[in-house]
This record gives sequence, C-alpha cells and structure tokens, in this order.
Amino acid sequence: MRRSQFIISAGIGLGASVLAACTTYGKKPEASGDTASTTKAPPTTGGTAPEPANIVTKTADVPVGSGVIVGEVVVTQPAAGDFKGFSSTCTHAGCSLNEVADGTINCPCHGSKFNLDGSVAQGPATKPLVSKAVTVQGDSIVLG
Repeated sequence: MRRSQFIISAGIGLGASVLAACTTYGKKPEASGDTASTTKAPPTTGGTAPEPANIVTKTADVPVGSGVIVGEVVVTQPAAGDFKGFSSTCTHAGCSLNEVADGTINCPCHGSKFNLDGSVAQGPATKPLVSKAVTVQGDSIVLG
C-alpha cells in the first residue's frame, strides 16, 4: 500500500468512527427486544442553579429603609427582609416615578411622594401605588 493510500484510508476510517459516534450519542441501549431509542440532554457541568425568570433586581441592591426603581417596578425594603413591589407609575397623572430618597418614592411631575409601603405620603396623588407581586428566590427579587 502506498503512503497516500494509507493516509486516505486512515482518514476515511476516522471519519466513519466520528460519524458512528455522533449517530449513537444519547441512544439508550436496547433491552429485552425494545428497539425504541431516546435521546438525553448532553451532560451539564456542575456549579450554580439557573437564574430564576423575571428577575427584577438582587436583594443586596435594595437598601433597608429605601428602595430602587427598575424599569416599570419599584422594589422597597421597609424593614430588613421585607420586600415590596409597586408600579413605577404615579397614580396622580401617570408620570414615571424617578427616585427613592429619604424614605419616600418620589414623582418629578407634580411632587407626589409615596411611603415605602406604597401609600400616599404627600399629594397631589390620592391613591396608593399599584402593588406588584415580588418574591425572593435566593439572592434575587423576582416579579410574580
């Protein structure tokens, strides 16, 4: 056999081996005449659990006695470990709330202020903020 023929034959053999391995990966060994096969997900590496869906923020990012505004959600922590969620839309005229400072959630449009529990602290708003359900999952605050 010539050298070039040997190299070509070895390459074909290697390619066939790889192809055979790819087509049998994930197949369940046949047992008791059952010819059905199933596929498995590829193995995963260990480590951390997947992040929960609908994460608003991390618990560490919400100071006790204050809160944060993240998009359309305000998350407050009036007392340690007590997280509350609200719409970031002011109930007076529909403006977007812009800050949480000095223990209140503030609206820049007409000066309305809301307490960390969503109740009105200062008008012209007369209705509390709309509540949004938030839960703590691990170190994350999740909407819903």
